[in-house]
Amino acid sequence: MPEITTDDFVLDRPTLNDVDEIFAIESDPRVWTHFPSGRVTRREDAAATLARRMSRWERDGLEMWMVREVPSGPIIGFAGCSLRGGTEAEPKGPDAFWNLGYRFAPEAQGRGLATAVSRLAIDRARQVDPTLPVVAYLLEHNTASARVAQKLGLRLRYRGPDADNPDSTAVRLVFADRELTPPQLPATLR
Repeated sequence: MPEITTDDFVLDRPTLNDVDEIFAIESDPRVWTHFPSGRVTRREDAAATLARRMSRWERDGLEMWMVREVPSGPIIGFAGCSLRGGTEAEPKGPDAFWNLGYRFAPEAQGRGLATAVSRLAIDRARQVDPTLPVVAYLLEHNTASARVAQKLGLRLRYRGPDADNPDSTAVRLVFADRELTPPQLPATLR
């Protein structure tokens, strides 16, 4: 059963049946032009990620949606808010935040889908737990993602080195809907 249906797309929770479509997106080098080392190269890694997302939907009440063409077309991407920071024992610890993320097949990019789905994701995150900030972190040279974050009303809260990036010159930007607490900001940099 879809979570949300609009004139342009259908959002639903992930299932393990989605693994091949998600792997096709995650393994496409065109999707990873801003962070080539993040590309998924093994189907089993995509399956493990989907299993974690399914589990987090149950635990947190929100995670990434699978984005499909209407009425019941193929998956063209995924987007949503995921709970980050915290620990397994205390997922909503003092460093917890909603991480806004989106990734679309190249053929679906440039159509405004990231912005449209992200608006819905932010609204849902605020319904599930409005005490947590919504954060989008990205690399500075990913100007399209930065524009989406700005369109959504997120403000730049941090600009600095991307510590674990294989590219030592990479710069991370952290956008958020509010100021981040001293425990939250470092959690966005891991």
